[in-house]
Amino acid sequence: MTSLPSISINDTTLRDGEQAAGIAFDLDEKVAIAKFLDAIGIQELEVGIPAMGQDEAKAIRAIADLNLNAHLLGWNRAVISDIQASIHCGLKRVHISVPVSDVQIQVKFQGRWVRMLESLRDAISFARDHGLEVSVGGEDSSRADETFLIDAAQYAQEWGAFRFRFCDTVGILDPFTTFEKVQKLVSSLEIPVEMHTHNDLGLATANALAGIRAGATSVNTTVNGLGERAGNAALEEVVMTLKQIYGLKTGIQTQHFLELSRFVAKAVNCPVSPWKAIVGENTFAHESGIHAHGIIRNPSTYEPFDPKKVGWERRFVVGKHSGRSLLNQVLQDYGVKLNADEGQCVLNAVRDLSTQLKRGLTVNELLTLINQKSPSVIS
Repeated sequence: MTSLPSISINDTTLRDGEQAAGIAFDLDEKVAIAKFLDAIGIQELEVGIPAMGQDEAKAIRAIADLNLNAHLLGWNRAVISDIQASIHCGLKRVHISVPVSDVQIQVKFQGRWVRMLESLRDAISFARDHGLEVSVGGEDSSRADETFLIDAAQYAQEWGAFRFRFCDTVGILDPFTTFEKVQKLVSSLEIPVEMHTHNDLGLATANALAGIRAGATSVNTTVNGLGERAGNAALEEVVMTLKQIYGLKTGIQTQHFLELSRFVAKAVNCPVSPWKAIVGENTFAHESGIHAHGIIRNPSTYEPFDPKKVGWERRFVVGKHSGRSLLNQVLQDYGVKLNADEGQCVLNAVRDLSTQLKRGLTVNELLTLINQKSPSVIS
């Protein structure tokens, strides 16, 4: 397997994540999320858009005043006043975003790509003159002319940017095309390339990883995949893939992922899908008789890794698809033992009730059912 270099996680939950429709963190939430991400070892945080002013600027300043270990990054347009706003917030590192596709340049610079490059040059120069580190992002890199994209990235490098961000802004790439495009970009630059991917086609994590395989050494993520439209590459998915598939030591305390996921989900007032990878409620839940039987004997039969690695505990669900092994395993914790006939009788009742309720049974429902079918086994 191809070895990977050290990969830096640049989490943008507080910027692109919050740009999801209907999402708004208050100051305390932004500070708490920043502290949580920093505490588990995230190397860089994109903390917001200083030019929004007012509450946003206050929150960014509050985060900057924490003196966290993580590098803090503010998002800016190629506009001097945006850079000034970042400086007023106490940031030492800024990201400057410019459009690089024809459609975006037409809308934002009336098609005048020379003017766009001039604005970028002036913004980088202003930021560098004020002692800031500058990252540059190519908005809509995935739809840009490849020659122009490379030219723009090389100009950014020449003018003093320390990194260039490849953005699949509307999530239209597949991993194979991503790899090809990013590999060309990486080979054309001396500065690192960062991946920024969106999930419009459900490929954000896959495309982020394809970019890493192509040579990118930094990647944007958000907790729970939060973000505009269908969201961004999920922090927990990217990190666990790097860890489990590539054996990469990220230095991130992944055992806190479930707690972090729930914290952010509460802040955005939106539950995480039960089928969400890594942190969803069903991730380590087992109901199927065949699966549960295998898990009881050897967890690796149907689990890709130990649930404790991300803060979960294995969970057995008694429902329509359960078998006697699972039923007995669950009942063992409650001192209930059924013979073969009793077990089959209860199992049939479990399947009927679960089908009616359209869900698995709670422990109380299961014990009540047993009391009805085999009252003698429960004291």
